[in-house]
Amino acid sequence: VKLDPLARFHPVIAEKGVTVSQEAIASQVGADILAAGGNAVDAAVATGFALAVTLPRAGNIGGGGFMLVHLAEENKTIAIDYREMAPAAASRNMFLDAEGDVDRIKARHSVHSSGVPGTVAGMIYALENYGTMSLKQVMQPAIELAKKGFPVSRSLASSLVRYRDYLGKDSASSNYFYKADGEFYQAGDLLLQKDLAATLKRISKQGRAGFYKGKTADLLVAQMRRNGGLISHQDLLNYKVVERQPVCGDYRSNKVCAMPPPSSGGVHLIQMLNILEGWNLNALGHNSAAYLHRLVESMRRAYADRSLHLGDPDFYPVPAEQLMDKSYAATLRKQIDLSKASRSVDIQPAPTNLINESPETTHYATWDRWGNVVSNTYTINFSYGSGISVAGAGFLLNNEMDDFSSKPGSANGYGLIGGEANAIQPGKRPLSSMTPTIVFDPQGEPIVATGSPGGSTIITVVLQMLLNVIDFDMGIAEATAAPRIHHQWLPDTLRYERGISVDTLNILTEMGHSLGDKPVRLGVTQSIASDKNKIKYAASDPRREGAAAIPE
Repeated sequence: VKLDPLARFHPVIAEKGVTVSQEAIASQVGADILAAGGNAVDAAVATGFALAVTLPRAGNIGGGGFMLVHLAEENKTIAIDYREMAPAAASRNMFLDAEGDVDRIKARHSVHSSGVPGTVAGMIYALENYGTMSLKQVMQPAIELAKKGFPVSRSLASSLVRYRDYLGKDSASSNYFYKADGEFYQAGDLLLQKDLAATLKRISKQGRAGFYKGKTADLLVAQMRRNGGLISHQDLLNYKVVERQPVCGDYRSNKVCAMPPPSSGGVHLIQMLNILEGWNLNALGHNSAAYLHRLVESMRRAYADRSLHLGDPDFYPVPAEQLMDKSYAATLRKQIDLSKASRSVDIQPAPTNLINESPETTHYATWDRWGNVVSNTYTINFSYGSGISVAGAGFLLNNEMDDFSSKPGSANGYGLIGGEANAIQPGKRPLSSMTPTIVFDPQGEPIVATGSPGGSTIITVVLQMLLNVIDFDMGIAEATAAPRIHHQWLPDTLRYERGISVDTLNILTEMGHSLGDKPVRLGVTQSIASDKNKIKYAASDPRREGAAAIPE
């Protein structure tokens, strides 16, 4: 794929369809499917399988995720939940040691940390219900990339160097991602993945049975049995995709739709927008101290509520409507002192009587010529998941079980605190921050599709993307490039990117905010916007090399 060297600094313009993802070859796969007459769902499924080959640290068939789909002809938006599920043998205290503390190695870096994968079932569900092409058509590019190889990018080469110790602990991962003599792949070298190609071919021919039954299932279960893991043949057969209603809210005459629980993203994105809607943000100035102070205080309160109230709605009565209620937001807004920072220890989640009812993930989006839109985020949690590959099958296992609350009040790998709502139970889906989002104008036409990786920072990254576009009238590329901040209640630290004014940071410190020691990178968005003439503008985040937006 040949890319315009300036493409990272201005949007790609498309009159028909466009695909944007974190990896250029996968984006080209999606664009080719659109050009061949496929719709946005066809392109999304093709891109998802291609990323499993070309972006192994996050693209996957061994993980799970969320897909938001807008169907233009029906004027309908649906949410497809293909998040991983806890195995039947999982138990509430499975990650606690003899002293009752969380065993971090077992929870994050063992076969016990893997939930039942949902990506393959989710992609097939989306294609069968909303696509137009055959599974063979949309999977063939990924199969070819795995079988014949693809040139290793600089980003992938450096990532494999960085994660050598992590992946090197597993013999299958070592064989798949390093040369036979143990040497590293250099940029431009061909990476062939024959076992993965065979697995993808079985899925292409047999559909869901090609992964959840037969040889692939046998290989996965054998991997579990060799190391005392929990996923069984029955767990694979029992995996189910759930189609849910998106959570939607109104913000300054626009309609914002995102994923419902077990994603916490949609609920708290709308909750924060509701709080912020009470102020004229544009008048404060973008990334001014006054503006960022309001962002932080809104984030602080939303993440406090997340710690207590969010979990799998099939197991816990999540009070989503109450958390997204504008009157509740008004109550929270009144608590905010505009002249000084709150202390997180003084902020408590909403009481339970409210209830009447990795930073390595990857996001991509597709938008077709007919106005159908897909915003999809999926993950294997940490970079390269658990680091353990299924020997003979060619794919990495997720470590999503760490996204459960192994012990109430104990932080997960992203520092997020959880409670009983997100406790481990067999068949339950762990809470997620993934926030694939679609925004609609007052006439109901989609105008923005966006999302990001970033673990706990995903929700706040998406929030700032929407504010940049809606409140500050930025183009999609400018909105993508603008510096970001993040706060998640606990730890009580304001994280920030380079580009935030030193004077602004000093004012925030004087107001009582506790700043991180140094700037960090927050999120890697992949976004598409559409204007009144149905021209699409797509932007890949310049924060990470190798991403691309490609028109059909």
